[in-house]
Amino acid sequence: MSAAGGVKTSKGETGSDESLVIAFDDNRLLTELFGANDRNLARIEQGLGVLATSRGNKLVITGNAHARSQADRVLRDLYARLKSGQDVSPGEVDGAIRLATAPDADLDKPQGGFSRHQVQTKRRVISARSQTQGTYIEALMSNELVFGVGPAGTGKTYLAVAVAVSMLLQKRVDRIILSRPAVEAGERLGFLPGDLKEKIDPYLRPLYDALYDTLPGEQAMKGIESGEIEVAPLAFMRGRTLANSFVILDEAQNCTP
Repeated sequence: MSAAGGVKTSKGETGSDESLVIAFDDNRLLTELFGANDRNLARIEQGLGVLATSRGNKLVITGNAHARSQADRVLRDLYARLKSGQDVSPGEVDGAIRLATAPDADLDKPQGGFSRHQVQTKRRVISARSQTQGTYIEALMSNELVFGVGPAGTGKTYLAVAVAVSMLLQKRVDRIILSRPAVEAGERLGFLPGDLKEKIDPYLRPLYDALYDTLPGEQAMKGIESGEIEVAPLAFMRGRTLANSFVILDEAQNCTP
């Protein structure tokens, strides 16, 4: 039997090597952990090839030994999120499954998946949802220069902004500079009305989206007005001195060589 973080794990009550019993110390969190109509459990069952049966504050996991260990890790990590006041969405469940099934996953460490790769911002705690995202967060935290290369929707910009905001809140940097080329996505929009800011804002909207998701709107606006946070097109970056700043260049593939 093992116990950690309000979770106890033991062999099946019949002593069977094919099942694992996980006992939770707070029944109130189980509704959120299992999801509406047990949809989170269904995702875990489908993703790991196990059978999960709830009995009061206990969950019986049936399947091969490795799959049971992976399910144990997933449930521990998700339960730890709930105990720390965070939510558990379907995306978080999928992320926990990816972390538990990674080739180098350490299934014996208590609550090691999400907690190792978390970014604390004003609005939320952001966790890596894959091993690659975890490596990316570590690289952003510990290196001067990081290249993030990957398909759209893999969190490159969002995680970079989250780490930048976290480091600004910790006073590890003095400013955040968010920049991207003002390049249209295959459509010619023609001349846009308004002043310079109003003309370039549509091109920079993805950066604003990530910024407002990590900082309260009022604080983000205050930072932009004071110059602590700057969102600008790449064309205006030439010749700038950016001392002790966290600089993010988004959509760098659109830059002229």
